Amino acid sequence: MQAIGEKNFFELFDLPVGFELDTADLADRYRKLQRQFHPDRYANASGPERLLSLQITARINQGFQTLKEPLSRGRYLLALQGVDTGEETDTRMDADFLAEQMELRESLHEARQSAQRGERLAHLATETDRLLKVRTGALAQSLAGSDPAALQRARGLVREMQFLAKLAREIEDLEEAG
Repeated sequence: MQAIGEKNFFELFDLPVGFELDTADLADRYRKLQRQFHPDRYANASGPERLLSLQITARINQGFQTLKEPLSRGRYLLALQGVDTGEETDTRMDADFLAEQMELRESLHEARQSAQRGERLAHLATETDRLLKVRTGALAQSLAGSDPAALQRARGLVREMQFLAKLAREIEDLEEAG
């Protein structure tokens, strides 16, 4: 049981290390591991074994949450390669991307004020989803290469996807609020 904590998330789920993965297969592997290590199975075990079961289950949950979403999976793959995305400290961004973000934010502001709020938010959500998909495809291509230039492209794409994912959440929140 202890060796699980030392495995990376791909090893944990017995998957090849890479961006492209079948999320249904990942979910099946997650459920299988959960059944195997669930704390209820260790209810009569010693205190250290129960604690280890809890730790392993937490690691399985963390791995699943990380690998199931393209953004967090890309960030994790970069970390495995020793690339820090610098989301907390690096404020430099591509000028074209920043201009695109300003336009999207302006559209969000206008949609909030519009009489056709629902329609405009839906259109903005569709556009944001499209932009995320384009970047997800580009991220997959960049992560397929291991040269430093490809990893730097991947780093930039992860950072851009972070902005777009935040915008998508804001749009969704506004749509739910009505």
